[in-house]
Amino acid sequence: MRMERVQCSYGCLDETFKIRKEMFHGQQYSHIYFARLHLMRTLLYSLVPHWKPNFPVCTVLELEEGKECVIVGTLYKHMKLKPCILDEYSKQKSAVPLVKPHNFMHSDDYLVLEDESGRVKLSGNIIPPSEYVTGIVVALLGKESGAGDFLVQDVLDAGLPPQIEFPLKSGEDKYVVLVSGLGVGSSTSNSLRFQLLIDHITAHLGDEKEQSIASKIVRVVFAGNLVEIPQRLLNGQDLAKMSETIRKLDILLSQIAAGLPLDIMPGHSDPANFSLPQQSLHGCLFPGSSTYNTFRSCTNPHCFELDNVRFLGTSGQNVDDLENYSDAKDKLEFMEKTLRWRHLAPTAPNTLGCFPYTERDPFFIESCPHVYFVGNQDKFETRIIKGSEGQLVRLICVPKFSETGVAVMLNLRDLECHALSFGTQFSS
Repeated sequence: MRMERVQCSYGCLDETFKIRKEMFHGQQYSHIYFARLHLMRTLLYSLVPHWKPNFPVCTVLELEEGKECVIVGTLYKHMKLKPCILDEYSKQKSAVPLVKPHNFMHSDDYLVLEDESGRVKLSGNIIPPSEYVTGIVVALLGKESGAGDFLVQDVLDAGLPPQIEFPLKSGEDKYVVLVSGLGVGSSTSNSLRFQLLIDHITAHLGDEKEQSIASKIVRVVFAGNLVEIPQRLLNGQDLAKMSETIRKLDILLSQIAAGLPLDIMPGHSDPANFSLPQQSLHGCLFPGSSTYNTFRSCTNPHCFELDNVRFLGTSGQNVDDLENYSDAKDKLEFMEKTLRWRHLAPTAPNTLGCFPYTERDPFFIESCPHVYFVGNQDKFETRIIKGSEGQLVRLICVPKFSETGVAVMLNLRDLECHALSFGTQFSS
C-alpha cells in the first residue's frame, strides 16, 4: 500500500552564517569583540532602567571607590589551567594536574570585566567564575572596593530574545528527524543500523501503523560528523580510501533524498572548514544525493523554519567548548545559557575557532527559536525552557548515532519529541 507523504513549508535562514563579502586580510579578532560589545551593550542599556532604575551607568574608567553603579562590558576569565600553545615549547612542565581530563577549571580562576575604557577585576559570590566564560557581555551592579576590585551585587544577562508566535496547533502530526554523528568510516560506524534508520524513516520498515507515522516525517536533519576521516587521509596519504568513505555516505543519503527532504550540516570531523561558522559541504562530494531537489547542504550553525516553527542548531562544538571552560549540571543547561546570553558561541574566538569578522558577530541570537538542538552529544536529553515574555523553547541534545544508534523524532504540532533507537545485537 503506497502512502502519501505529508507536505510542509520550508524556509532556510542560514544567510547570516554564510561567508560572502567578508575577506581575511590578516585582521585581529578584537573586531568581533567590539561588534559583540556594541550589539549587546545597546540591548543591555535598554534593559537597565527596568532592572536598576535608581543607579547610574558608568564605564570602567569612571568607577569611584564606594559609589554604587551599573557597568556593562565583556567578561574575561583568567584561567590557571587554560592550555596555551606556548606551553608546548616551554621546557618547564607544569606540575599542576588537571581537575578533569576534559575540563580546565581551577579554584584560582577569576573574572575581569572589560570595555573600551579599561578593565576591572570582579569579586564577590554573586558571579562565580565557574559558571561563566570569556566573551559574554553582561551588566553588573556593584561598587569599587578599596582593593581596586569591583564588588558585584547583582548580574543581568540579556535573557531570551523575542520569539515569533508559535503557529496555532493543527490536528495534524508532522515529524522532523534529527540525526548526528553517523561517523561513516569510523570504527564505531554500523552500516546495518544506519540502513534500519533509512528504511524506517522512508516507510519501508514496520507494520502499517509505523509506516503511517513514517509518512508524516517532513524532513531529516543531519547535525554534523557525517564521516570520520583519519588525519593521515586528510594529509593525502590515502585519497582513495577517503573518497570511498564519502561515496558510501552518498549512497546512503541518496536513499533518503529519493523519498523525503534532508538537510546536512558539517561537523568537526567532516571535510569542511574547521572554524565556525562552517560552510556547507560542496555538492560535488555527493554526486548521487545532490541530484535530488530534496537534498540541501547547509551551514553549521543552521537556522530554518518548518510551517513557521523556527529551528536553530549546531553540530555541538559550541556546547562542547563551554563544557571545557565552565560548569553546569548537564548539556541542556549549557544550551539554555547560550540562549539567555543571546550568543550561540560565546567562547569564540577565545577557545573556539571562528572566522575573524570585522563588522558583525553572526552568533548573536536575534530571534528565539522554538527548537534548539545540538548534535554529537553522549546521550539524548531534552527539556522545555520558558522566557519572561512567554517564550517556549524545546532544547534537544542529539546523540552520536554511530555510538548509540539513537536518532530524535520531533512533532511540529506540539514540540513533543522522543528517541528512535536502532539496535543490531544478535544472540548466537
